[in-house]
Amino acid sequence: MNLIGTLEELTRIASHLKSEFEMKDLGKTQYCLSLDIEHCSDGILVHQSNYTQKVLHRLNEDKAKSSSTPMVVRTLDVKRDPFRPKEDDEEILEPEVPYLSVIGTLLYLAQCIRPDTFAVNLLARYSNAPTHRH
Repeated sequence: MNLIGTLEELTRIASHLKSEFEMKDLGKTQYCLSLDIEHCSDGILVHQSNYTQKVLHRLNEDKAKSSSTPMVVRTLDVKRDPFRPKEDDEEILEPEVPYLSVIGTLLYLAQCIRPDTFAVNLLARYSNAPTHRH
């Protein structure tokens, strides 16, 4: 029985490709498109720990202690709701505050590795007019 993906099949395909094209065998892929790829005995583990560390370093948060994401309880009292829309007297963050950059980075991570998408989507709601409260 000749299965696709077996070592024998992969060797045969690689030999054929080498005869047609100039190529090198660089071994198993370990890093590609910001994805870390670990080959384990029971499968392949794909993660983005290196990318996440770079993001934390860029945001000066690499020394921060981890904590769980707090689930903020909403209230029916509009004045006390932390997620209410921007008020007229609230000051919008200056362009130096990397709010949009952080949101974009978190959205990329959320789409690739699925961390707490609730928190990321909540932050993204206010990307057009972020305030210190957000």
